[in-house]
Amino acid sequence: MEMVVAAPALPAEVEMALIRDITVAAEAQAKEGDTFYLITTRWWQSWIDYVIQDLSSVTSNGSHHHEFGSKTPRRPGPIDNTDLIDDTTLEVSNMEIEIHDTLVEGRDYILLPQQVWEKLHGWYGGGPTLPRKAINTGFSQTDLTIEVYPLRLQLLLMSRGEQTFIRISKKDTVGELHKRACEAFELVPDEVCIWDYYGRTKHALMDNLERTLDDANIQMDQDILVEITTVANGNVDGGCMSLVKGNDFFERESASLITDAARPGLPNENFAANNYTSRVYNSSLTPNLYLRSPNGDLDNMHGSSGMSTRGSPLGLTGLLNLGNTCYMNSAIQCLVHTPQFTRYFCEDYHREINRQNPLGNVGELALAFGELLRKLWAPGGRAPVSPRPFKMKLSRFASQFSGYNQHDSQELLAFLLDGLHEDLNRVKHRPYINSGDADGRSDEEVADEYWANHIARNNSIIVDVCQGQYKSTLVCPVCGKVSVTFDPFMYLSLPLQFASTRSMTAVIFSCDGSLPPTQFTVNVPKQGRCRDLLQALGNACSLKNGEKLLIAEIRNHKIYRFLEDPVLQLSTISDDDRLAVYRLPKLEKRANYIQFVHRREDLEHGNNNCLTPWKPYGVPLLAQIPRNETVTGFDIHELVRKMLLPMLRNQDSSHLSAQSSVSTRTHSYDTDCSNFQLQLIDDSNTVIEKSNDTIRVPQSSLATVFFVNWSKADLKKINTHRLEDLPEVFMYAPPAKRTRGEALSLYACLDAFLREEPLVPEDMWYCPRCKEQRQASKKLDLWRLPEVLVIHLKRFSFSRSTKQKLETFVNFPLHNLDLTTYIANKKSSDRQMYELYAVSNHYGSMASGHYTAHIKLVDENRWYNFDDSHVAAIDEEEVRTAAAYVLFYRRVREQDGATSNGSQLYAKRSHRSSHR
Repeated sequence: MEMVVAAPALPAEVEMALIRDITVAAEAQAKEGDTFYLITTRWWQSWIDYVIQDLSSVTSNGSHHHEFGSKTPRRPGPIDNTDLIDDTTLEVSNMEIEIHDTLVEGRDYILLPQQVWEKLHGWYGGGPTLPRKAINTGFSQTDLTIEVYPLRLQLLLMSRGEQTFIRISKKDTVGELHKRACEAFELVPDEVCIWDYYGRTKHALMDNLERTLDDANIQMDQDILVEITTVANGNVDGGCMSLVKGNDFFERESASLITDAARPGLPNENFAANNYTSRVYNSSLTPNLYLRSPNGDLDNMHGSSGMSTRGSPLGLTGLLNLGNTCYMNSAIQCLVHTPQFTRYFCEDYHREINRQNPLGNVGELALAFGELLRKLWAPGGRAPVSPRPFKMKLSRFASQFSGYNQHDSQELLAFLLDGLHEDLNRVKHRPYINSGDADGRSDEEVADEYWANHIARNNSIIVDVCQGQYKSTLVCPVCGKVSVTFDPFMYLSLPLQFASTRSMTAVIFSCDGSLPPTQFTVNVPKQGRCRDLLQALGNACSLKNGEKLLIAEIRNHKIYRFLEDPVLQLSTISDDDRLAVYRLPKLEKRANYIQFVHRREDLEHGNNNCLTPWKPYGVPLLAQIPRNETVTGFDIHELVRKMLLPMLRNQDSSHLSAQSSVSTRTHSYDTDCSNFQLQLIDDSNTVIEKSNDTIRVPQSSLATVFFVNWSKADLKKINTHRLEDLPEVFMYAPPAKRTRGEALSLYACLDAFLREEPLVPEDMWYCPRCKEQRQASKKLDLWRLPEVLVIHLKRFSFSRSTKQKLETFVNFPLHNLDLTTYIANKKSSDRQMYELYAVSNHYGSMASGHYTAHIKLVDENRWYNFDDSHVAAIDEEEVRTAAAYVLFYRRVREQDGATSNGSQLYAKRSHRSSHR
């Protein structure tokens, strides 16, 4: 390590002025290929303290003065970069100087332009000198990055048993690597060929000397095989002989590989070992191989051998498992196949890197993720990519993911989304904002204010794509104080425990004719009793003090049983039962019930030689008669007419609302229903005339049956759907797929997540009115949904004594996830429709599990299974499994074309790059 002797010292103010001017000029003229130098942050900070403190001590007349006892920083000694040097690597490498692998810019070192380094080095001397080149990482000349860590490659010359290490820029060409290899082993260039020898497997012959190592997908710390060829009698011997094989050979091998790679069940090791054939062939092709021509066909591009082929779809590149990193591979594949992220990181995103964010990772996490995404979407082969550089960055900024233990893919996703957001936050200086109380304002106004305040501090591609907004309502159980806030969310974590409540649907019939039949859906305890259902329905229909509800199960258009026992278990009511609920006045005396069963002409079985056949239909009506009271035929007709009144067509609602007495209603029947003829028949088939004759209503354990025969003409006068449409108790169809026990609907999980619940005692709420901690009830509602909705299914359950995984099968929709009814913002008229495009799966137990990903390439409308390095096509029916752990949905709008995952975009990017 060469050290330089310092030059005579200049005044501090002169040094600072010179360095400032040189720095400004150098940054303005920076270009690709410029040299920058690493200098230890410790020394740099000591120089900054020296020149700033020295300048601050200069008085207005130019003289220096110091207060007694003040400590003025001394002029730094020689530059000492030895704390950046990794001496251990020098023992196993012939490279002159190696720096530590875990250095962070700003914390460990500062990058200086060449002119600045030369000045400081000339003034102070020292060393060692650590030069690094500026490389272009984007599509414009301003996308410059200093390559602090050039590729470290091991060159292997098997024929001699020799090996050596070199450092080389990823932007250097294959030709430069070939030259360096020949110099390292003192070989004749014309007799040498080099191979991509990743994993000690021949992946591709590196014969395209103009291609950059970055485009050739060369990774950090990988092997390069150097082979010596001998030319004799016109033949080529050794490993390079495949270069001169005929076109037939390459076409057969390439086609076979594409077929085999997509075949389910192909072992990983076979895929990795045999994939070199395709990469040998594609290595000489330009990126335009994957461009589509105007007629929709793939362009036939010609390589050095004059061959042509069709390119396989982009985005089907696997990730190598570095050792228990399947959780990371699964999460990464879901993120890189998110259409908005693919588009963003394939374009020029470097200008949005926020290196000053104290909550971020100095931009390095975003850069590492963007580089990995580009490799996974790069054309030119399907060989698995090593995520080792990304893993190193991840371990540096999130120590919990260091090492090679198994972790949770959802926890990694949460960290990545948050970390990428901070690295890409467009807000450089976050303002302090205190959101005020609602103060009687509308929810819409308050929600917009909360969201605007959030965006003022958090504005990134992650927020644009993945963040939504909750409405959170807290109610004090003592004073009734209501607190409403609107908070952002990145994903939804839904519980998988089967809901403790049950949703039940019934239709309530008003027996006084005041209201039409109305359908209600209520939530009741799953292990509840009939009294719970009666109370819930009573609250829903605003039951009055002098009224009661009577629940009846309807079968074959008749009342099958009354559910009068208040302690009857609700579990005795099946989901496919149909319930009619009759709203009746409370009577002091015991009552007899009459059910009016509707019948219409049975045209299918009718003939001219017999009486008109009648067929039951619809839902029976119910009336109650006090026992031991006389009832006439006129009374029976009036009861039926009164109940049918709300169902008449063209009914005047204002006239109905004015009917408050029996006499008024009786008068309205004569007016509105003068042409409405009812034929009432008792159970003995005797016609009940509209007269004052007494009608005997026998006491019955259920209800006396009277029939209402409807002519075709009379049926046209009522809204028959109010009588015909009686829904099932639980209205979900088709039945959920069932595996590993009872299936659970994703909607049911969402209902459980949004249900109002009391806060746990450990999470009490301070009530500003009571001035005390209260166990308030909390209710979450969805207010604003993101473009990409990430749903985490909480499969892992933890307690003080046990840890378990829930193997519950969740029946989640692949298409048309409709969340419109879940939006609390009722002024939003847009439909909230989503389509599934990615799933992170977990198989096995907590102790020994395995992660994979199911990914849909929207361009192809086809699903693939990403199992580390192995990628295979699967049927859509295979996507929905009990292993689903994290679901990724993208918003679908009306007339919205299929959003590309990014393959067409990447093809366009490659096209631009090739022309440039």
